[in-house]
Amino acid sequence: MGWTPLFLQMENKNVLIVGAGEVGTRRARRFLESGANVTIINKEILNDLIDLGATFKPLDEVEKWINWSDLVVISTGDHELNERVAKLAKGKLLNRADQPDEGNLIIPSSFSIGDVQFCIFTGGKSPLMAKELRKRIQKVILEEDVLQLELQNFTRNILKENMNDQKKRRDYLYKILNDKNIQEYLRQGNLEDAKKYIEQQLSN
Repeated sequence: MGWTPLFLQMENKNVLIVGAGEVGTRRARRFLESGANVTIINKEILNDLIDLGATFKPLDEVEKWINWSDLVVISTGDHELNERVAKLAKGKLLNRADQPDEGNLIIPSSFSIGDVQFCIFTGGKSPLMAKELRKRIQKVILEEDVLQLELQNFTRNILKENMNDQKKRRDYLYKILNDKNIQEYLRQGNLEDAKKYIEQQLSN
């Protein structure tokens, strides 16, 4: 298939989005939230995206803004325009909403639960199934799982300061994962008492 999942650091990177329909707007919001500089070429200027920090430019300046960009997103319904922009963006990171395989970057369906990010990519076979799989995953992940993540990070930091043996640290983290007392604290949403319990166990 040739594709592999990656996370890109987008803070202060330049993103050009050509077309601000449903898909373009969704991707603009996503890149703005990641701290990127987002410029949009679209017939209509959307004030809500301007409020988030995006700028809008006219189509006749498209080549200038392609040169400015680190990443180009094509999301219009105009096939000829899409092809023109794709040719001008040769050598750039390119995401094509209309023909994903014609670009070199896929932006998958994604969502977060706490600090955990999930991305779903179906190879373009079924956006509908990507949504359905997202719903199923969201039902399975519980609040206590998110709290366990926080607790593991808390404990890991303590262990790094006090235990040099990596294998022993890993074994202790597994022990915490399966500790019945901790599981009960987290089922009750009581992260602070779970942390106190960890500190007490480590002091002993």
